[in-house]
Amino acid sequence: MGDSVAAVITRERTSEVDFALIGHQESWRAAADVLAVLRGPQRTPLPDDEIKDILPWIPPRAVCRVEAASIAGKKARGLYVESFIPPDRLEAAYVHENFARVRGAAAYAIEAGAKIVSLGGFSSILIEGNVDQLPERHDTVFTTGNTLTVAFIVQGIQKMCALEGRDIESSTLLIVGATGDVGSGCARYLAPMVRRVLLNARNMERLHSFGAELRAEGVDVETATDLRQFFAEADVVICAASLATPSLLLGRIARDAIVCDAGYPKNLSPRAEMLGAKVFFGGLGQITGGLRFAPDLGRVLNRHPFPDVVHGCLLEGMALALEGRFEPFSQGRGFITPERVEEIGTIAARHGIYLAPLYNADGPLEDGLRARWNGREDEFMGERPSRTVESSF
Repeated sequence: MGDSVAAVITRERTSEVDFALIGHQESWRAAADVLAVLRGPQRTPLPDDEIKDILPWIPPRAVCRVEAASIAGKKARGLYVESFIPPDRLEAAYVHENFARVRGAAAYAIEAGAKIVSLGGFSSILIEGNVDQLPERHDTVFTTGNTLTVAFIVQGIQKMCALEGRDIESSTLLIVGATGDVGSGCARYLAPMVRRVLLNARNMERLHSFGAELRAEGVDVETATDLRQFFAEADVVICAASLATPSLLLGRIARDAIVCDAGYPKNLSPRAEMLGAKVFFGGLGQITGGLRFAPDLGRVLNRHPFPDVVHGCLLEGMALALEGRFEPFSQGRGFITPERVEEIGTIAARHGIYLAPLYNADGPLEDGLRARWNGREDEFMGERPSRTVESSF
């Protein structure tokens, strides 16, 4: 293990830890970059086959310290704890193994004295409704971070509609993964704003129950476990399914549909052909007050094309830490209400955490942003960041 990472582990025992972020990498490319930092810049990068052999044996640990700055002048210090869930082991067959990894990462954060812990990516999906199964927490609270994710998704939808001159009130909204925590939160928030709602999910019982809940509130709802039943009706789409790989094929949605891919890993298959559709990556926020890493893993952990962009699930813990509200704001499926979405969005904005610039694999979607575009969406643009990193503070 590199000296800079060893210093992280030493310092976290003696310094205050406001927050911890538990995450994992969605590709072997990203995992290789994190592993290279752990080994130190003086060592030759490992071959891909060796990385795939080694990674599953690495226990969860902190790989860097993180400092988030508020535009209000406050700072919060934390840790990024890598769970080392292998990118090709996100399927249901590995659920017990991955749950154990999340528990191990949670135990690490607790031992480090973190006041609040955000669960990122599949970590929050694994824990949904099972927070009590995490290790004994003492003074540490956990949040899935999904409420702020929902806030950024719906803000992105509203912004894209404005950019495209779309009247959201006349739109038909399709939500894929509608019974999950994020999907149901988006549905509850946007349903009163649109003409019609289409809900898609794999669990028929949950789907029918959720559809009945929205109908009781006067929403025009249709449910289906088979996406093909909706054909070309949807012109606003949110993809929030818990898929192990980008494999979603939407098929015959409206030609000019607005599509938000909010999955981690991303939901849409590279083979998805949606002529004329406006696709953007959703659920992302930007810390305008600044974000610092030590060792400097910024280019490794931020694989987005703009600075200080982070997934909403992780940003929620940082926003709450900056606010001094160490509470389990998001705890599991079904508790995300429009009121809670507005509340966490207001907290985040107070500290300069806003919706990230909208973009997709082809670049920015807003005028005036192309000059700042640097092709950092590595999974799509083919650029690999340097494995040589230096400490930033």
